[in-house]
Amino acid sequence: MTAGTGAVTDAPTGSIPQWLRRAAGVSELWTFVILAALVVFFSIAAPGKFFTVFDLTQIAVNAAIYLVLGVGMTYVVITAGIDLSIGSVLVLAAVAAAEYNIHHGGATASWATVAICVLIALAVGTGWGALQGAIVATGKVPPLIVTLGGLGAALGLAELATGGQDPAGAAAANLQNSLGYGKVLGIPWLVILAAVVTVVFGLVLGTTRFGTHTLAIGSNPDAVRRAGIGVGGHLVKVYALMGLLAGLGAVMWLASYGTTSIAGHSTDNLKVITAVVLGGTSLFGGRGSVLGTVIGVFIPAVLSTGLIVIGVQQYWQDVAVGVVLVAAVYVDQMRRRTRERS
Repeated sequence: MTAGTGAVTDAPTGSIPQWLRRAAGVSELWTFVILAALVVFFSIAAPGKFFTVFDLTQIAVNAAIYLVLGVGMTYVVITAGIDLSIGSVLVLAAVAAAEYNIHHGGATASWATVAICVLIALAVGTGWGALQGAIVATGKVPPLIVTLGGLGAALGLAELATGGQDPAGAAAANLQNSLGYGKVLGIPWLVILAAVVTVVFGLVLGTTRFGTHTLAIGSNPDAVRRAGIGVGGHLVKVYALMGLLAGLGAVMWLASYGTTSIAGHSTDNLKVITAVVLGGTSLFGGRGSVLGTVIGVFIPAVLSTGLIVIGVQQYWQDVAVGVVLVAAVYVDQMRRRTRERS
């Protein structure tokens, strides 16, 4: 406090250790602390029932698809965009692949059919994402509106194709027995695939020109344009990437569950956006990391599994995830205001 003024002054930064100042600015650290706290809480609340090998495996498998979606969403949010349509795009890609599989062998379809189904899912997802990106880039329509419309349109097309019912024979046994149920050294293939996607696109974001441009567009798109970089074209690529990973998520879902689950993806966008924001990616763009998203994805996964283990009704899980999302956005705004004052 300054004498004679009554004003309170900040403590000198020199009195704060350098390592502590750095740690306070690392979003991933605080996110990891939250994750660790949840693990400790549920381990104490349900001793011997939580944090077992079975639980860890189930958490990893359940988080795998959302992690793949979260990687794509990280890129989108870094550009100050949003994609509300990912659940519907996943469903549409799954339905497109399933319809081909049903007419070319069904559950007994060959590996050649499986390969074509995978390509169909990836192509549908990528195409839908690129279309939304083009509308955002050239039509100057806010991403929130574009992807909200995409959510309804993609789901409507999937329901038209199937009559609103999940078709039988949507996935081949070859796909389920390998990617869906297979393991390598005890690690499920779904987890391995998600890990590969995470590492690859984490490196792309952190070490390549594409990643640098993505971060720059979110920070200052006008400056990027003045530097001669095509912002519109880059946004199309970012949304196409999101669609590609939604298509991959569709393949993983078919492999894991053997059905399209048309009505089962209405909250995918909420879960994924929650994970991305929890991981430190700013909704205002320009800041984020795939590593943070990895940690952020596991927070809802651990939360859901822990609540089940301690006997909390399933419906409370959605309430908890919603509260966590609002809290994460509030923290993000506080961090932004702090940076603007400094």
